Amino acid sequence: MDNELISKKDLLDLTGISYGQLYRWKRKDLIPEEWFIRKSTFTGQETFFPKEKILERIEKIQTMKDHLSLDELADMLSPSAIEFHLTKEVLLKRNIVSDGVVSFYQEQMGEVQEFSFENILHLFILENLLQSGEINLEEGKMLLQLLVDYSGERTKQKENELILFRKFGISSCLLVTSVEAIQFEKGTKVVVRLSLNTCIEELKTKLM
Repeated sequence: MDNELISKKDLLDLTGISYGQLYRWKRKDLIPEEWFIRKSTFTGQETFFPKEKILERIEKIQTMKDHLSLDELADMLSPSAIEFHLTKEVLLKRNIVSDGVVSFYQEQMGEVQEFSFENILHLFILENLLQSGEINLEEGKMLLQLLVDYSGERTKQKENELILFRKFGISSCLLVTSVEAIQFEKGTKVVVRLSLNTCIEELKTKLM
């Protein structure tokens, strides 16, 4: 995870947005509260942000704000699930997932007539990881079971990360919330470290 910070002053200078815009977007939940980090400096208390995340978020807001209202943007960028149901045929037609990944999912979870947003999120994550070759099918089963088991317990307003790691050829996985750093044993290879909140944003962009 990128831990580099940027000060509020530098952020406003770099992006050209105003103080008022920044805090209006905060009030509208377009920028998470936890990204406003108060730190002591030689001039007193100052506000900093995770640089990579805030720059990416502001670019996204500026790109989309002419086409969507701030409320619609807030729904789009929120890590919360939305009410959404699609059939397998629609998912394939819209190129959200492949037939092979849907079949793999149904082998593990049983036949599904309509997929909820949470189901589609799990499919979307599997699609990206399996198609990229980052994980194998057995690891896909393990990740899917973890996502299903804890889908109702994710902390909606905090960062949630999915982590898969291997040691001596044995894989294991974790679902963690708002963790800046995790220390693994020496010799452990972190294969996947994925922000679920980012996946949700990307999926909403495809669906809405």
